[in-house]
Amino acid sequence: MDIPASILQTLRHNEIVAKRFHRIETSILTILDFKDFFERLLTIIGTTLEVPYVWISIIEESAVARQLKEMDDSELVMTRTCFVSRDTLLSITNHRVEPLLANRQLDRFRAIVPDQPLWGIGSIAVAPISLDGVIVGSLNQADTTTCRFTPGMDTGLLEGLALKISLCLSNVTAHERIKYMAFHDPLTGLLNRRFMEKILEREFQRSRRYRSDLAVIFLDLDKFKVINDSFGHDQGDAALIHVADALMANKRKMDVAVRFAGDEFVVILPDTDQFKARQYIDRVRRCLDCHPVKTAGNSFHVRLSSGVASALEEGISSFKELLKRADYRLYGAKKKQREGCLPS
Repeated sequence: MDIPASILQTLRHNEIVAKRFHRIETSILTILDFKDFFERLLTIIGTTLEVPYVWISIIEESAVARQLKEMDDSELVMTRTCFVSRDTLLSITNHRVEPLLANRQLDRFRAIVPDQPLWGIGSIAVAPISLDGVIVGSLNQADTTTCRFTPGMDTGLLEGLALKISLCLSNVTAHERIKYMAFHDPLTGLLNRRFMEKILEREFQRSRRYRSDLAVIFLDLDKFKVINDSFGHDQGDAALIHVADALMANKRKMDVAVRFAGDEFVVILPDTDQFKARQYIDRVRRCLDCHPVKTAGNSFHVRLSSGVASALEEGISSFKELLKRADYRLYGAKKKQREGCLPS
């Protein structure tokens, strides 16, 4: 019995589409870098499936959103990502986990489309993606035609792709977390000493090459042992986090804040002289003065001593000497404090 030509044509078409989905899945399976994963995903879906519009919607409250917002060096990801509230996304998808297809009343999807308007699209496919079993966003595709994503069509391949994306996202996130822990202090979230040396060496070489200034601040908490003894080690940790937050809140994007060791911190300030570095310290101190650390039924202020050094000073020929001079000046500030003088 001969198979009708129309059925053969449909089977061939389905086989081609299935191969395209498989190509996408295999392309993203081995990626462990967060930025590469999303750039590859957004690019390959559009080119492989020949879809005019591909973007992702991410729930604002999710950890994925925080990581994506740090990727402002990827124009592709930034322009193809829409951040929405959990309630908004779940309302649009009606809390479903399977893909949603629509070609009518498309204004209801406006909240999950980047930068409005709806580009004159005729149909849309919204496939929820999850991280460790919790929905964190959706993969969205749209076409100018109304027949591309018609309700009632088989969404098995799209659902399978969303599942693969969710699995890959879990792997990528876990890998990024491991990378993060390798270079960050687990308590404060600042960069750690190991990674700081690489950054400082790079910035020192850049300062030498272009004769641009580079300031380094070495600082620590005053009477940190007293804080631990008086309020307990949990509040000592809270004080360290409080300082880290103040350092981050007052720095520029290009500046680098580091937890060096114990209650010691280092801040690297490219294109900054000593005067401006001290202005930065003053801002941090004012911030700490205005916001005490609150404990159960009590509160206390955190104060800092600091030492500042510049890469353009005489006698500094390496990043290690620059750091050492800032440390030496911190030691001098602590000595003055013990003698009853104000810290520098």
